[in-house]
Amino acid sequence: MIMRDPLCQAPLPKGRGGPDSPPEAARCVVVKLGGSLAGDPSLRQWLRELKRDRTARYAVVPGGGPFADAVRAAQSLWRFSDPVAHRMAIGAMDQFGHMLCGLESDLAACSTVPQIEQAWAGRQLPVWLPTYLMGGDGELAHSWHVSSDTIAAWLAEALGACGLLLVKSCDLPADRTDPSMLAAAGIVDPTLPGFVLRKRLPLDVVHRNQWGDLPQVASRLVVRV
Repeated sequence: MIMRDPLCQAPLPKGRGGPDSPPEAARCVVVKLGGSLAGDPSLRQWLRELKRDRTARYAVVPGGGPFADAVRAAQSLWRFSDPVAHRMAIGAMDQFGHMLCGLESDLAACSTVPQIEQAWAGRQLPVWLPTYLMGGDGELAHSWHVSSDTIAAWLAEALGACGLLLVKSCDLPADRTDPSMLAAAGIVDPTLPGFVLRKRLPLDVVHRNQWGDLPQVASRLVVRV
């Protein structure tokens, strides 16, 4: 199903590299900044490097961070359903995204694909707020089995991006490109492996202290398409 933005009446891209993908997607990499970075100095470093580097066009997806932790705590106390918690956790990603836009200049909060394209055109770094688009998505399960990892992959597919980069705080295995191994280790959510394999979406994962490696990592994702 193609979702339409009622503001522009334009269909979302059908997928990576397809005829409906925007020209900007040819070298687009979606970067998910994990919520664990919310209290770490590396967060600013990542934002500055993503603004500076021209290896690819970047779109940032925020994790849930402490805002998602508040949802988990509330669900534990009040026992509301996972679908309700899922919607609240997506809202938590919006909150973290607004925070990111308040940390550095030239970041643009974006809810739709056209807004992301406009940010690129204005030489701004787009930060995706997922609530608007994810509210109409029927592909992903509404549970904790779908985290911001898979939601970031969903955006990469919608944008026609050439790859997905996840920034994590935990120790990483030597092979960081095997999604099944990453899921088994609890590094990514259990839905992500099947999603990226179905969509043939290149994936890489780096530690939060590796912001200086961004050009090299992005180059690997671009050439893997």
